[in-house]
Amino acid sequence: MSRLLIKNASAIVTCDDHDLIWENANILICDGVITYIGRELQQAEETIDASDCIVYPGLINTHHHLYQAFSRNLPQVQNKELFGWLKALYQIWKNLDHDVIYQSSLTGMGELLKTGCTTCFDHHYVFPGGDSVRFLESQFMAAKVLGIRMYASRGSMDLSEKDGGLPPDSVVQTVDEIIRDSRNAVEKYHDPSQFSMRMVALAPCSPFSASKELYRQSAVLARELGVRLHTHLCETRDEEQYVIKKYGKRPFGYMEEMGWVGNDVWYAHGIHFNDEELKLLAETGTGVAHCPISNMKLSSGICPVPDMLKLGIPVGLAVDGSASNDGSNLLEELRVAFLLHRLNSSKLAPTGYDLLKIATRGSAKVLGREDIGSLEQGKAGDLFLIRRSRLELVGADQDVASVLGTVGFKGAVDYTVVNGRVVVEHGRLAGIDEEREIVKGREVVKHYLSRY
Repeated sequence: MSRLLIKNASAIVTCDDHDLIWENANILICDGVITYIGRELQQAEETIDASDCIVYPGLINTHHHLYQAFSRNLPQVQNKELFGWLKALYQIWKNLDHDVIYQSSLTGMGELLKTGCTTCFDHHYVFPGGDSVRFLESQFMAAKVLGIRMYASRGSMDLSEKDGGLPPDSVVQTVDEIIRDSRNAVEKYHDPSQFSMRMVALAPCSPFSASKELYRQSAVLARELGVRLHTHLCETRDEEQYVIKKYGKRPFGYMEEMGWVGNDVWYAHGIHFNDEELKLLAETGTGVAHCPISNMKLSSGICPVPDMLKLGIPVGLAVDGSASNDGSNLLEELRVAFLLHRLNSSKLAPTGYDLLKIATRGSAKVLGREDIGSLEQGKAGDLFLIRRSRLELVGADQDVASVLGTVGFKGAVDYTVVNGRVVVEHGRLAGIDEEREIVKGREVVKHYLSRY
């Protein structure tokens, strides 16, 4: 049995049902599971001295496109909105290969770990040449090396430009190919057990790149296999007009027609819902991944998070693809979300602590997981530590529950622990040689972009 003791923590923000905050307390993690929180000192083979630290539950990212980390900050797409942005970038993404997938996954998930995120959901849907098995394998390899909890998706597109969609022909597949590969991906990689480090969802990309038949068959297969469903929805007005013109319905009505509602479904973005649609989301338990920075950068709009929380809609936090966010920092996302909704909703906006709970418990609910998202006995040993005695926090740590939203935290956290394993130590990734991977990553980026 492996034991990790987080000793003498200055404060432990549990995010449990009682919003309990411990002071001068300890956490014992045995074989990846929290077995004790309290003031009595426990015995362990490995110890972290947390006497000057605030301990938080690991953050949970509910929507990402890791491959986009290698097409960040490109001047030709900086001022575009979603449709034009996608059409330009598909010309780069059609050249994806194993090296790009592996190194971009390592880069994106490495940054997530260094900023307190312990679980990453990735929505990958671009498979040039239909190479879906090797791409997913590359992502899980990177996750294992880093030690992050990985929730992948077998994303998909079957509508190319010739069919009225946005992507080029070379990155779409037939429905039959997608359904076959989706079944294989779930059977090979999905682990539904408690404390799983590796899960898979089925995730057609969007109503403007996936057909009605693909959505329908994906829903049937997902429910047969017992996995969750994910897609982009209600992200922009362009998408809304596209769906109304093509299918005669608003996007959410179109999803409802195909069985894409329920507590096994969550959407990325969810900006342009009307009041009746919000009520149906709440009634069905359908979740939303909130991506504030991406929505701001692409000028897509503001997700009505205060209304969603009031209705009880499951809401999680997400960084979205690095190319529309240009980072993989969920701590930054947390503070930006706090500020965005304060600006837009004033006193009705979620508090700093509310945003922390959205990024932890809320995100866990969106992903259908009850074993992560808070610090309490029987939950996974996923957490991060920030030392209080630093210039940036002098006078700022009076409210440890809210500080990550109200003040924010810049830079790498001191420790990140996943499944009871230290994966970030003194702000550095413990599982890889960062300098070596930076060199390799820069080489891969240069070669990748040279093909554009």
